[in-house]
Amino acid sequence: MLDSIYIGMSGLTAYSKGLQTISNNVANLNTAGFKTSTPRFADLHYGQQFAQGAPGSTNTMFAGTGVEYGYASMNFTQGDLRSSSGQLDLAIQGNGLLTLLDGPTARYARTGQFAMENDGAIRDKATGLQLATLTASGGLAGLSIAGKQINPPKATTVVRFADNLSTGSKSFSIPNIDVYDANGGKHTLKLDFAPDSSVIPGRWKVSVTDENNQPVQEDALRFVGGVVEPGRDRINVTLRPGDAPPFTVSLDFSSGVTSFSAGTTSTLRVASKDGYATGTLSSLGVDQDGLLTLKYSNGQTDRLGAIALAHFANPQQLIQLGNGLFDATHAAGPEYRASNGPGVGTLQSGATEASNVDLSTEFGQLILIQRGFQASSQVISTANEMIMQLFQMRGQG
Repeated sequence: MLDSIYIGMSGLTAYSKGLQTISNNVANLNTAGFKTSTPRFADLHYGQQFAQGAPGSTNTMFAGTGVEYGYASMNFTQGDLRSSSGQLDLAIQGNGLLTLLDGPTARYARTGQFAMENDGAIRDKATGLQLATLTASGGLAGLSIAGKQINPPKATTVVRFADNLSTGSKSFSIPNIDVYDANGGKHTLKLDFAPDSSVIPGRWKVSVTDENNQPVQEDALRFVGGVVEPGRDRINVTLRPGDAPPFTVSLDFSSGVTSFSAGTTSTLRVASKDGYATGTLSSLGVDQDGLLTLKYSNGQTDRLGAIALAHFANPQQLIQLGNGLFDATHAAGPEYRASNGPGVGTLQSGATEASNVDLSTEFGQLILIQRGFQASSQVISTANEMIMQLFQMRGQG
């Protein structure tokens, strides 16, 4: 009967630990990226006792000695993805884990809210760990935008035009053509077109003035059969700003520019141009390929390396550390891949993954553990009563 008490005590201990696991799951109902654990119980080793037996048969019998809390297996089922306002809030639709660097040590998480620090490093707000990116050789490096906060200027070299310059127009102008010097300074040009067919058929006089209405250059275009004459389809304009080196802008009329009669209406316009001013970082995000995308105030975009997603052959070997982190010290080494790579899902920007706690499942487990605890307690009470009865019988004898 003393063995029954010890067995009952093992049940109380095991179910208490099981209750702790369920309690932790329920408490983390609203913890982003949390993964539940399922309690597991195991029977204890069996002792040997001698027993009567026929000659030649075994003279031992086996008896169970209780239960123990075996292990809690993690449930990596996908949690709901919830939209968030953070530019660098990241979640994964599918398998895989984000890789975070704690110095030379890698930690892992299903979701995270990241921000740019003063040194340019991209770190998790909760843990301070640096988000990892894939290098060209497939290794890991801390993600940083140091030196990328400013986008340097680029001088304008070409302005391309398209559409029609009507032969019925007496004059036509294209104002507010912004071009940039090597220092990012903006200069605004205006082009005036006037027919000059009295000298040469199909010829147009082109006058270029600056933002102060000062003449910069005069040249001419000639159209043959409504199409600009080859070799005379560009006008090179040289500007000499006071605070930047001189630069030349090519006014390109070679692609899609025509001169047909359309009454007094001309539709000639700027189709494209290069060059831009100095830009400051305006937003950060992650595209569908898992690349960190930087957008600047001058309209330019830059992309850095792909964010590293870790694929584990057996994620059950991971150990939960708190703050949504997992340790892989005792797990087989992962393979690092970009978003949508083999074995990993799609990285989602502006989203977080919710906990995968299912209250109906947890409450069902809670009832079973409660019943197991009550039953073990009843075994101990019954065994104790039987022992007391034995003591009373001895006293009566």
